[in-house]
Amino acid sequence: MSFADTLKGLIGKGKKAAADNSEQIQGAIDKAADFADDKTGGKYSEKIDKAADAAKKAVPPKE
Repeated sequence: MSFADTLKGLIGKGKKAAADNSEQIQGAIDKAADFADDKTGGKYSEKIDKAADAAKKAVPPKE
């Protein structure tokens, strides 16, 4: 098995794990965004929300 095949297999496992736990991951993204927003006093709310939305879109949906 080549390195590329091994890497593809690991990526596939990672995507499956992320999909299986997508609800928890999205909850963690929300919690992190709320924490960052609180620590910055709401000064960067729009940017934090935009980054959180982009992070959520990167998480594959549950299969």
